Amino acid sequence: MSGSAILVSCSALLEGDGDDHTLPEALADLGFKARWAAWDDTTVDFGAADIVVLRATWDYSERRDEFLSWAESVPALSNSAEVARWNTDKSYLAELGDAGVAIVPTTLIAPDDETPRWPKGEFVLKPAIGAGSMGVGKFTSGDDATSHLKSLHDDGQTVVLQPYQSSVDTEGELALVFFGGVYSHAFSKAVMLGRELDESGLWVTEKLGPVQPSAAFRALAEDAMDAAAALLGILRAELLYARVDLVAGSDGRPLLLELELVEPSLGFRQTDAAAAWRFASAVRQQLG
Repeated sequence: MSGSAILVSCSALLEGDGDDHTLPEALADLGFKARWAAWDDTTVDFGAADIVVLRATWDYSERRDEFLSWAESVPALSNSAEVARWNTDKSYLAELGDAGVAIVPTTLIAPDDETPRWPKGEFVLKPAIGAGSMGVGKFTSGDDATSHLKSLHDDGQTVVLQPYQSSVDTEGELALVFFGGVYSHAFSKAVMLGRELDESGLWVTEKLGPVQPSAAFRALAEDAMDAAAALLGILRAELLYARVDLVAGSDGRPLLLELELVEPSLGFRQTDAAAAWRFASAVRQQLG
């Protein structure tokens, strides 16, 4: 099989953040001619490519309606525009929780909702539509949190309220990566709250490293994948990639923090070199 593939970025990161640098060669090994293009580059004919892969579209949160309109115009998009619409609004977490997935307790606060009863202890506020930990804040009291909540509401944002999981300070988050619905590898992410922005201004810097997740973490990631596919009405194999971000709860059991299906870094630099080939094989599977 041969064909053309476009890896989609944004104007601030024309060839991604560097994590995906092995993908064009891996795709070429399977007969694909791959190139990068920003999603809003009007000179690019995305419809002519055999597959268009969302990778580093990290400015979507500022222009979500425009981004989703573009996504819906691309017939060979992976992951699909339907997936992008669902997953770019973190209210999907509540849906996964209702479906029985063990999530970090999540409350959604719309702009016209009353001020919530703040949790005891530390908690996190973040915009429901956002990427790269932008707009995320950690608080210990409602007095400090109210102004942040107001600023997000003033931007028209629904806000996600979650109790802070203290395990993040010592263990970080665990990111489990799937290609074509099949587990590939995992890596750890150090706490990002309060860190400096990358020079692009699109995400907060973080410390990453390889990790072997326990059986309990693997099982929850599989549960999250199954539930997401069921909610979307698709097969797991139809998800070209997924990153399942988990943390340990106060009892040590894993909880889902986020399920990333649109533009996550996939940790190619934190795992074996064959991961890029596994990704390329999943691309080929999408066209089978």
